[in-house]
Amino acid sequence: MVRIISALILAVTAACASAAEPLQLVDNPPDRHIVVRGDTLWAISGKFLQQPWRWPEVWQLNKDEIKNPHLIYPGDIIVLDRSGDTPRLRIAKPVVSRDEKLQPKVHSQTIREALPSIPPNVIEPFLSRPLVIEPGEHDTLPRIIAAQEDRMLMGAGDTAFVTNIPDATVENWQIFRPGKPLVDPETKQVIGHEAYFLGNAKLIQPGAPAAIRLTVAKEEIGRGDRLLPAPPANIMAYAPHKPEQAIEAKIMSIYGGLREGGAGSVVSLNRGSDNGLEVGHVLALFRKRASISFDENVRRVETPVPEERYALAFVFRVFDRVAYALVLESSKSVIIGDAVRNP
Repeated sequence: MVRIISALILAVTAACASAAEPLQLVDNPPDRHIVVRGDTLWAISGKFLQQPWRWPEVWQLNKDEIKNPHLIYPGDIIVLDRSGDTPRLRIAKPVVSRDEKLQPKVHSQTIREALPSIPPNVIEPFLSRPLVIEPGEHDTLPRIIAAQEDRMLMGAGDTAFVTNIPDATVENWQIFRPGKPLVDPETKQVIGHEAYFLGNAKLIQPGAPAAIRLTVAKEEIGRGDRLLPAPPANIMAYAPHKPEQAIEAKIMSIYGGLREGGAGSVVSLNRGSDNGLEVGHVLALFRKRASISFDENVRRVETPVPEERYALAFVFRVFDRVAYALVLESSKSVIIGDAVRNP
């Protein structure tokens, strides 16, 4: 299926009068780019702009248009126009020669798909995971109380019985097990629990108890495991863009229980939708540095120096007080406690 495209026609130009910092082209940008299957918003932007997330400024798109950008298709040509004071992007369609004779052709219509913001194979495993549960929420969620034929453990294809699913308004569910607490590095308070994803299930019969069928089982599932409604997996079309308001956050954890991460790592942030974060936001990672020296008494002296910006991250899932981001570019290891702010 032709992967078509949307969004980004993108990125490529220079400054907008209202921008605080002029946009800059990369060194020796191409004059044009032919859109092909497999292109991503981030990759095409990076062919032209030093700051790929700033492409909406070129088109002067509003917030809603950023989420649902204009469609382009494979074969369309993105042209860098430098004839004016400010470089611009335009789309050129293939031109048919006047001498070319028109012949009968078979036409087919392709299904339109939004151009993914970043490589799908990187982000898809995390579209519905990880999960964050608010403090005290565990006891109110649906819970597996029994399995068919009194089994202790279950896998894909098995049927389970669940409490607290009163009707059939939600058909698709995620199964999880309570996991480690997420502690805000600034306040030291628990702002949620990162749940351990076990699998997916489909409601087959509402009631008390309700019956579900396990459709995916990453690990064995048993009595006491909880359920949450599965979120829609529609984030791929959201275009990278910087937050409109100032964001001040910290890295709380690196997904998978790692101590350090890098490009391709998923990190949790101690800010969420309550603080204005949304899917598609691009944020920069910063680390405080200190110059270490010794005085005349051979005492260690640390002199603070300006923070070092070393990475960019793309927010792909947002909860009330927690967000998850994929580190796209990083010049060094990502460490828990590092600062996260507007790029």
